[in-house]
Amino acid sequence: MDGKELLVDTNIVIYLLNKDDTIAELLRNKQIYICFITELELHGIKGLSEKEEKLIDNFLKDCHIIELNSKIKQQYKKLRKNYSLKLADSIIVATSIATDIPLLSADKQLKNIKELDLLIYNI
Repeated sequence: MDGKELLVDTNIVIYLLNKDDTIAELLRNKQIYICFITELELHGIKGLSEKEEKLIDNFLKDCHIIELNSKIKQQYKKLRKNYSLKLADSIIVATSIATDIPLLSADKQLKNIKELDLLIYNI
């Protein structure tokens, strides 16, 4: 990975917050982007301690959060016609494609999306 920008999937953020050193090294010196859906998913995790919530808040402060826009909506529509993805996955993938920022994810089903610049993280 020689690019400086990465869009990270929710699963990657969770691994990072669980002290995955490999993820931490992959993200070092990168401009980290997340989709607004990832932000919402992170805030929706139940049963977090105050310390874990603070870790999420601190992580989010260091990220660029990409909000929904017309380019993402158009890409989303195309994806939903051609692939069987969950709503959140469709929006995250559409965000990656619309912004031309590679997506780092552990979700192997995303490998089937030919339009996507995907960096798969093998656990």
